[in-house]
Amino acid sequence: MSAHKTEEPVVEKDVLLQAQGIWHKNQKTIIIALIAVVVVVGGWYGYNNLIVKPKEEKAQEVIYKAEEYFRKDSFNLALNGDGITKGFLYIEKNYSGTKAANLSKYYAGVCYLQTGQFQKAVDQLKDFSTDAKQIQTSAYGALGDAYSELKKNDDAIEYYKKAGNNFEDDAAAEYLFRAAALSKVNGKTQQAIELYKTIKEKFPKVDNGRSDKYIYQLSIEKNDLSIN
Repeated sequence: MSAHKTEEPVVEKDVLLQAQGIWHKNQKTIIIALIAVVVVVGGWYGYNNLIVKPKEEKAQEVIYKAEEYFRKDSFNLALNGDGITKGFLYIEKNYSGTKAANLSKYYAGVCYLQTGQFQKAVDQLKDFSTDAKQIQTSAYGALGDAYSELKKNDDAIEYYKKAGNNFEDDAAAEYLFRAAALSKVNGKTQQAIELYKTIKEKFPKVDNGRSDKYIYQLSIEKNDLSIN
C-alpha cells in the first residue's frame, strides 16, 4: 500500500506537466480562439443593439402614416407616400430585414390589387410571409383574387384553398366558396363538389344551406333536355 501511495503524486505531477505543456504549446491558438469568441459575441450584441433595433424602431415610426392612408383606402398615398411621409414601397426598400419592411410587402400587394395592378400584387404578396395566421390567410386570399383577375384560375384556386385551410374563420369559408366557383368554371366538377362539402362540414353557420344547392346542381348529369 505504501508503494501505491508514493506513486500518486508522481502521476498527478505528470498530468499537471502535460497540461502545462499543452498550454505553452497552444496558448496562442487558444487565446486567438477566445478573442474570436468575444469578438463574435460582442459583434452580434453590438449589431443587434446599435443597428437592428434602432432600424426596427425607426421603421415602425415610418410605417404608421402609410397604414393610416391604407385604412382610409388612399392606396396610392399608402404605396408612394405624400411627399413628406413615406409609403410602403419606400419602407420595403430602405428598411429591409425589419418586420415593418416585411409587412409593407403585404400592404403593397393589397394596394396594387385594389388599384388594378394585379401582376404587381402577385409579385409583392408571393414575397411575403408571416407566422400571424390571420394576416397570412388574408395574403393567400389576396393572391387568389389577383390570379383570378389575371385569368390564371388554377393558381387562383390553389391560393384560395390555402386561405381556406390556413385559419378557420368566416373569411376562410368565403375563400373556399371562391375556390369552388372557379373549379366549376374550369370544369373541375368533382373538385368543386368536394370543396362545397368541406364548407358545409366546417362552416355550417356561414354556409347556411348554400352548399347543398350547389352540390345538387353539380351532381345532376345533363341530358338532352338540359337548359344551359
